[in-house]
Amino acid sequence: MSTQSSEYKRITTKAVLAMKEKGEKIAMLTAYDYTTARLLDEAGVDIILVGDSVANVFQGLETTIPVTLDEMIYHTKVVRRAVKRAMLVADMPFMSYQVDVKEAVINCGRMLKESGAEAVKMEGGKRILPLVEQLVDIGIPVMGHLGLTPQSIYKFGTYEVRAKESAEAKQLVEDARMLDASGVFSIVLEKIPETLAAKATKAVKCATIGIGAGSACDGQVLVTNDMLGMNEQFHPRFVRQYANLSEVMRNAFKSYISDIKSSKFPSKKESY
Repeated sequence: MSTQSSEYKRITTKAVLAMKEKGEKIAMLTAYDYTTARLLDEAGVDIILVGDSVANVFQGLETTIPVTLDEMIYHTKVVRRAVKRAMLVADMPFMSYQVDVKEAVINCGRMLKESGAEAVKMEGGKRILPLVEQLVDIGIPVMGHLGLTPQSIYKFGTYEVRAKESAEAKQLVEDARMLDASGVFSIVLEKIPETLAAKATKAVKCATIGIGAGSACDGQVLVTNDMLGMNEQFHPRFVRQYANLSEVMRNAFKSYISDIKSSKFPSKKESY
């Protein structure tokens, strides 16, 4: 844990905004289970996101579209039991907030009440402003998400970099400003040009969290399974792999199987 981060006994929206003001980078990673969340929290990560990426890395689905609100509440509740210091943010899944503001407010309220999340994350700009304003007004912190928004993958038709053209880039900065004015405490900027992310970061008072958006953002987020090398089928350029756990785990499994087949396990010391 850095000496700067250690001053925060608990990471809150106030702490996140203070970190931006002081120029302290914000570290965010994902978790979907108790054990991973405990290790992340003990390591000193600032924000833990229970992402709808659970659909990909935990459920084995191709997109995030199928994951349900009840499933997100379940995984967030499990993670909550392990977290003592980090701020816990939960993704609102597809169709839990897009249809009707009243229904969306109820769903976001369920997320906080039933799971223990401290904030919700949702994708979109101008379209979700009325919802964001109402949520903030009743005390539900909101993290925005602009750029590549995985819940719109069927609309985009690709996971390529977003906002490379001037019109979309201009709209992204405007959306960031509007979300900021509506009261979000942070915005995830996913897979956009570094120069655009820098411009958006300077344009808002809230914190920006980049993923494939360069170093100018106020913080960074990766999917934990990706940075640990557990996902061998996914190798985007923005993922720095800090370990190769898939190989470590595979070798451990092979050793276990071999020890059983050769009657080396359990030993006398491992028996009663």
